[in-house]
Amino acid sequence: MYLFILILALVLSAGVVYVVYKYPHLKSIFQPIYVILILGLSVLLVINIRKPIKFNKKRQKIENATIERLKDIRTAQVAYKDKFGQFTGSFDTLISFIKNDSFDLKRIVRVKPWDQDVVSKEDALKQGILKESIIKKSVRDSLFPDENYPVDRLRFIPFTKNSPITMAAGEVMTGSQVKVKVFEAYALYDSMFKGMNKQQIINYKDERYKITNFNGDKVGSLTEATNNAGNWEK
Repeated sequence: MYLFILILALVLSAGVVYVVYKYPHLKSIFQPIYVILILGLSVLLVINIRKPIKFNKKRQKIENATIERLKDIRTAQVAYKDKFGQFTGSFDTLISFIKNDSFDLKRIVRVKPWDQDVVSKEDALKQGILKESIIKKSVRDSLFPDENYPVDRLRFIPFTKNSPITMAAGEVMTGSQVKVKVFEAYALYDSMFKGMNKQQIINYKDERYKITNFNGDKVGSLTEATNNAGNWEK
């Protein structure tokens, strides 16, 4: 596009020079027309230069927020697996776990005088000097203590009209023949950048696909054990 504008400007300039040279009496007419055309082409050039800059600014805003959401999904999934021994493929289940479930935390309480120089911690527990108790702490307070955190929107891509994040869980067999629980969650670029410049989206998808072999941002995998890594880390 830039090359086309430059070629057009050169052609117009050459045309005006030729006409003025051949018909000098038209100089006063063509000069303001030429200035207007050059100004118009300059504006068009600036607009086209700003297009990718504007696209990248908005893309980064959406993609950075989406990556943070995928990280939060990973945090919740790891906590869910720690408690239940597996990941979940359901956002309803994961969100309910965050909002309604709790962790059991061990706490040691001193119930009798304890001379630490004489009695070890292990012996103090055996003798009843120290007592181990269990307290419960809500999952939400543990993982997302900000009371304004949008837990119910964990399933959606940020800054979109409820474009969904896709999530699934399963298990894979490693090279050492060990079954490993896995999950993946991803947001496709077409959904993330819907309504933005189509050609810029295509260009960005091609660029990222060469690196990640995927048309979006993804955490985890259903086909291999990745230790729940995100493909944006590549």
